[in-house]
Amino acid sequence: MSQFYCREDELRKLNKRYAGDKFECIVIYGRRRVGKTALINEFCKDKPTIFFSALNTTGKENLEALSKSIMSFERPDMESAPEFRSYDAALDELTALSKEKRIVFVIDEYPYLAKAKPAISAMLQHIIDHKWTESKMYLILCGSSMSFMESQVLGKESPLYGRRTGQFKIEPLDYKETAVFHPNLSAEDNSLIYGITGGVPHYINKLDVRDSVDEALMDNFFDRSSYLYEEPGNLLKQELREPAIYNAIIKAIAEGASRMNDIKMKVGEENSVVAKYLKTLIGLGIVKKETPITEKPGKKTIYLLADNFFRFWYAFVFTNYSELEGGDVDGVYEYAIAPQLHEFAASVFEDICREYVREMQKANALPFRYSQIGRWWGKTTVRRKDDKREVQETEIDILAVSKHATQYLVGECKFKNKPFRYSEYLDTIAKLSPQKEKSEFYYYLFSESGFDDKILEEAANAENITLCNLSDIVEKKEFRDTEF
Repeated sequence: MSQFYCREDELRKLNKRYAGDKFECIVIYGRRRVGKTALINEFCKDKPTIFFSALNTTGKENLEALSKSIMSFERPDMESAPEFRSYDAALDELTALSKEKRIVFVIDEYPYLAKAKPAISAMLQHIIDHKWTESKMYLILCGSSMSFMESQVLGKESPLYGRRTGQFKIEPLDYKETAVFHPNLSAEDNSLIYGITGGVPHYINKLDVRDSVDEALMDNFFDRSSYLYEEPGNLLKQELREPAIYNAIIKAIAEGASRMNDIKMKVGEENSVVAKYLKTLIGLGIVKKETPITEKPGKKTIYLLADNFFRFWYAFVFTNYSELEGGDVDGVYEYAIAPQLHEFAASVFEDICREYVREMQKANALPFRYSQIGRWWGKTTVRRKDDKREVQETEIDILAVSKHATQYLVGECKFKNKPFRYSEYLDTIAKLSPQKEKSEFYYYLFSESGFDDKILEEAANAENITLCNLSDIVEKKEFRDTEF
């Protein structure tokens, strides 16, 4: 059964505005399945509410659905409800209802309504300006198309610009919040669940992990009759007119093509075409554009799958599709999937560690306030086997830099079944050597399986080294000399 967790801050703010008893226009948006409707339902469960879920259909059919929503609120015992002649008439009825009584009016999937009735935004603008600002109406506009909500509802060109009294972009849950769903599982298992679901509550619930992640995956993800098995394809069909081209782009990125030219070559389309489709995928939160921290977008810009759920599906379902379609779930899982799960979780671990650093900044628990944080890649000093330095291409898992680049935080993440080795620590501190002449450096080392004795000894005597275990990230604490 689906459970509602987290979102306490959003609920608190929504309720605080509700208690004010004056007109509110709240915009709630975020990717599909992220929990927008669940949040609204939780907020509305003890309040007088007219909930209208717009349909991806005609204006007439949406008017019928809106009429039913209003009439079922006014006359819940009526077997059949009359239909309003026009949207103006329906909105006038809402005006009358909210004049003396606090009413929550929700339009879920507002982009569908705006597509079916293009004049609706201007109509809402007019009634807000002339009638609802003096009423007790609590209007919620909710949508899954983030690009539409940001441009056509929140943007300066929208008739509704300036009418909102608050907005909430609902993001996927972070690792710590995802772990709340399964407090009985290990930190390692919860990190894998986070990587599989991308912190999307709907997917966490559908995965339905009880005692075993392996069993849940075979039953609810890799079985061709399961809900999650076809989910990425269904989402693309729901959101996009030409899912085939989008699918080709996602597939190309999943297979390692990260630069525009590489993606173009795999897809077989021109740069302008690929750029257009990439922009849409970025707007949907499926793809992200990334540049090394401290650098401006340019030649080093790469494209990655931002949605961990898609990343997991393409890594394991897509690559084994024929065998899974043939029903060989047990065999595929044992020989092709299970051996790679830990490596997949390793890439997710970096995201978890970056989240941790951000949380530490919020708590003012870092040695300095950074102005930029992210990954970094490029040419810098590295350590050779003879312990000398040379310039090579390398990567830094986490790099946080202060406003004037006088302080650096370098993070290294190791997700493996053995302790973080001292030689790996030496490799980490060798990077960015030229910057150390004029800047302070702090090192945050993250490990799934602890640290060797030499690192523990070094950290115990150094002010600029912080060691973090996976379990400590959950508890949001730091340590320097804990025994493993």
